[in-house]
Amino acid sequence: MMYQPATSAAAQPGSLRACLNYEPRELQFGTSGRRGEVADLTQLEIYLNALAEIEYLQSLPRPQGGIARGEEFYFAYDLRPSSSRYVEEQQGRGEIAQAIERAIRDAGMHPVNLGRIPTPALACYALSRGRGSIMVTGSHIPFDRNGYKTNSARGELRKEDEQPINERVREVRERLYSQPCADSPFNERGLFKEGHRELASENDEGRAAYLERYAAFFAGDSLGGMRLLVHQHSAVGRDLLVEILERLGAEVIAAGRSEMFVPIDTENIDQAQLAAIQALADGAAARHGALEAVVSTDGDSDRPLILGVDPDTRRAQFFGGDLVGMIVAEYLGADAVVVPVSCNDAIDRGSLAAITEPRTRIGSPYVIAGLEKARRKGRRAVCGWEANGGFLTGSDITRNGKVLAALPTRDAVLPILCVLLAARETGLSLAGLFARLPRRFSRAALLTRFPRALGLGMVRRFSPADERIREAVFSAAGILLLDEDRNELPVSTAQAREMEAVRQALERFFPAEMGFGGITRLNYIDGVRAVFSNGDVAHVRPSGNADELRIYAVADTQERADAIAGMGVAEPGGILRRMEEAVVQGEGRHA
Repeated sequence: MMYQPATSAAAQPGSLRACLNYEPRELQFGTSGRRGEVADLTQLEIYLNALAEIEYLQSLPRPQGGIARGEEFYFAYDLRPSSSRYVEEQQGRGEIAQAIERAIRDAGMHPVNLGRIPTPALACYALSRGRGSIMVTGSHIPFDRNGYKTNSARGELRKEDEQPINERVREVRERLYSQPCADSPFNERGLFKEGHRELASENDEGRAAYLERYAAFFAGDSLGGMRLLVHQHSAVGRDLLVEILERLGAEVIAAGRSEMFVPIDTENIDQAQLAAIQALADGAAARHGALEAVVSTDGDSDRPLILGVDPDTRRAQFFGGDLVGMIVAEYLGADAVVVPVSCNDAIDRGSLAAITEPRTRIGSPYVIAGLEKARRKGRRAVCGWEANGGFLTGSDITRNGKVLAALPTRDAVLPILCVLLAARETGLSLAGLFARLPRRFSRAALLTRFPRALGLGMVRRFSPADERIREAVFSAAGILLLDEDRNELPVSTAQAREMEAVRQALERFFPAEMGFGGITRLNYIDGVRAVFSNGDVAHVRPSGNADELRIYAVADTQERADAIAGMGVAEPGGILRRMEEAVVQGEGRHA
């Protein structure tokens, strides 16, 4: 997890720090806010980080997303037990939303509880009013983890905000830790002394505004006659999604509702989850008739899950988020698209190739920076997405005379609606709709509990010494080196030798006997992405917010993509484990 042991000079006798009966773990920034194991997420740790972030926002000018004391500050939370109540099984930690609400109030803001709504619904409502917001969520990660994500009055926090925020966190930590224990609102366990506290009454305006956003933009479009299954599980937007689809005329069957939190990672749907969804689809079809699609979202409802149902076999087919994004961008008439390096390269082979901006690092802050860069170039209909399917609009989108306001944060509802409406308007099944895209298939898989530091070491082992190099292209004519904007870099003899050695070292882990061709490209935008002569792609990257190591695979068939991902995470001797062994044993980078 993204935390480290807390350090402080304030452990004076009688101080709060001296009274704590546990060793605090400091939350660190990941790619989507701050997250950690609930057992380490004391209300003290949540409060001091949130307070520091709000104080930082108060120091910013308005054009940079600044906020002012006395203004409304919105918050919401997902359905994880620890988000809004104490959980005995997790060392009694929890009531994270209560810690957030207290931090908002103590920062001189007016907290407004928008309740249990999707992350994009909170962001949309707050941004439309020029206000800051915080979402309490662990997104798709396991239920024993949680976290939160802060938005300024102009959108998500940027990478350049992290250092000054961390400095502010250190100041606030010292301030709170040095308080006399008797005067602190926190007890020796890092919980509020007052115990359980009810949150302020929920304000449903954010929910209503989010529903109206799509009902208005798609007014006149119809999903009438479509029978859809909404897999509700424990997604915070599960009822809202049903209501939006019904407003557009669809017949909706809700199933799979769970009062226990179910972690669903839309970027890593495994066979067991697909089998469970298939069983839900089979049951719904038996009772109500043939389905056209199954849709759902992850826990905080900012990433879509879309499956088409074959009318003949009734088998559900999952469509990856990177392909979903292509359908949506075409449907909305985008003139610029931004995607991270992990996305399926079908985008480079179809109608969107000419409007695709340079690939970004993985994570919404990087995609958002790319969206802004495209806007500065004069593009008018700018959008982006991630491999998990979360779709972002970097500009207002106009369609059929209606305007959809920009929402530069991941959203699940827009891609679901666009895919379903595109299928309806073309008269195709979902399978037929996606079959029109270039035939490239992807799969992601991961190793859990893989130390992030080790994953980063693995990336360094197989990366060039010159950090300007973001891509190396190998051909009979020699080696071409490119920077992040795809500008050509000069190539010295030493660099040519280095990159050739890197290529040969990597080919040991991706040999011909496993079906790989020789490596023709290496990309270092985020992790190590190898492109092979037979069209295969294998991309290795440590998670930005968890102790996980991922492999992203792309190939000309789904079976091959699945095979690459499977070989990557096989235990005990899969590709990633063999790469790990090489790093642990200290083999030379270019051995």
